[in-house]
Amino acid sequence: MSPTVFREKGYRFFFFSREESRIHVHVVSGDGEAKFWLEPELQLANTYRYNRQQLKDIESLIEGHYHELISAWKHYFGG
Repeated sequence: MSPTVFREKGYRFFFFSREESRIHVHVVSGDGEAKFWLEPELQLANTYRYNRQQLKDIESLIEGHYHELISAWKHYFGG
């Protein structure tokens, strides 16, 4: 199961159920996919096929929805 937190600019931001305990978000679109750690700080974990500009745009979207993502994680996983 992978609950979607939000979609914006062609990107889907979501979690995988019980993948690991460190707070992170996955991002996917027709161009590629990436995983970003949200804590202890926002950081790219890995990426596939996104260029630097796309990663910059994605990071900006994550920053804009940061509190929503953290809240959704805690609500979904409990904690």
